[in-house]
Amino acid sequence: MYEKRGGFVEKQFTHIESGRAHMVDISEKCEVPRLARAAGEIMLSGETIEKIRTGNVEKGNVLATARVAAVLAIKKTPDIIPMCHQIPITAIDVDFEIDKGMISAEVKVRTVGKTGVEMEALTGVSAALLTIWDMVKSVEKDESGNYPHTSIQNIRVLEKLKG
Repeated sequence: MYEKRGGFVEKQFTHIESGRAHMVDISEKCEVPRLARAAGEIMLSGETIEKIRTGNVEKGNVLATARVAAVLAIKKTPDIIPMCHQIPITAIDVDFEIDKGMISAEVKVRTVGKTGVEMEALTGVSAALLTIWDMVKSVEKDESGNYPHTSIQNIRVLEKLKG
């Protein structure tokens, strides 16, 4: 929604009405094909990257587990994002790229629905990266129990399509 004030167009929050949060009514919107792609990275030590690459992580297959976590998180997005509509997910793709010192995750989500799936894609990327961190934290920790090389960065929507 937009409101014109003093010649400027001001964007308004659609989830806030008279100071209280509410779920936006999408009942009048048409169902159309929608797609969203999101991505992010986790920075890891070289030792950890090598263990993931060679399958030598004590907890198991890191990327397979992260892929499942992304799918589960996408399906549960309305349970953790309060004003997110529950929409039918028709397809999910989760891809990883291992590079020097980092793993990139990209999630693509499709639906035929009344609202977009960017929150689902962002939730999937976040869960995948958090799962990678959880799977390798014993290797990433330093002597004092901190994570000097580990960080999750640059979570973002790459693309959103409608129609």
